[in-house]
Amino acid sequence: MAEQTTFPESTGTPGALPAGPPGGPGPAAEERPDKPDSAVVRDALGVGVAVGLSGFAFGVTSAGSGLSLLQTCVLSLLVFTGASQFALVGALAAGGNPYTAAAGAFFLGIRNAFYGLRLSQLLDLPRAVRPFAAHWVIDESTAVTLPQPTRRAARIGFTVTGLTLYVLWNLTTLVGVLGAEALGDTDAWGLDAASPAVFLALLAPMLRSTVERVTAALAVMLALTLLPVLPAGVPVLLSALAAPVVLFLMGRAKGSSAGAGGDQGRGDSGGHGNRESRGADDDREDYGADEDRGNVAERKKRGERSV
Repeated sequence: MAEQTTFPESTGTPGALPAGPPGGPGPAAEERPDKPDSAVVRDALGVGVAVGLSGFAFGVTSAGSGLSLLQTCVLSLLVFTGASQFALVGALAAGGNPYTAAAGAFFLGIRNAFYGLRLSQLLDLPRAVRPFAAHWVIDESTAVTLPQPTRRAARIGFTVTGLTLYVLWNLTTLVGVLGAEALGDTDAWGLDAASPAVFLALLAPMLRSTVERVTAALAVMLALTLLPVLPAGVPVLLSALAAPVVLFLMGRAKGSSAGAGGDQGRGDSGGHGNRESRGADDDREDYGADEDRGNVAERKKRGERSV
């Protein structure tokens, strides 16, 4: 029987695990309905084909930067992360040092390691398969896998996206290198914008909360601001600073609201205590007056008896 592990929803990242200590009871969550396998395959194929075809742009760009057919194809086979590959050949085309270009591409590809930490929990693949699956941990496979409602759907989405994209990316890279001379001016075709456009289309529906939208908007602003003054790939890395900035501001806002609420509570408590104190003083004054009146009446009685 096929495994149908259902992921609980959370208020954070889609597909996130429930909060709370391991083994302890998590928060109550509604189960998401199962998604047909055919729908998962359709979505994964759409992403794989759309992004895979943009490998043609990388092949053309790589050939224009001076890399040979063998170097370009090996780069797609072994690196297989579009942004890092474009950053590398872009830096080389601009006359950059090969070691500096490779370092920039490496740091840009580090984000895939963080994707792997999240996907390893969702997919729970056998140990023997994990090294091979790690090669397919990229932006597009992560974007398709995370929203899936069950582990089975997540595995199907990851496998179909990774396989389709890997095959098409390498085939179109080869075609791009071979057709670079016939194509002419590659910048006029705008092929390098295909992959980022597809990824943005995948990312937009996942920005559900206000915090996520504000973080994404701030990250875009940082990247666009730093793009003219920093080397290729660095603005994307620095745009990740948007997340801690937003979290810091949220923490300060919550702390301020909590402090204001505490001061109001203490003020109300103090006022209530003062009212209770004044009431107790009034009771003591009334009791003392009653006692004095009783003493006067007693003395009058003793005076009458003595007469």
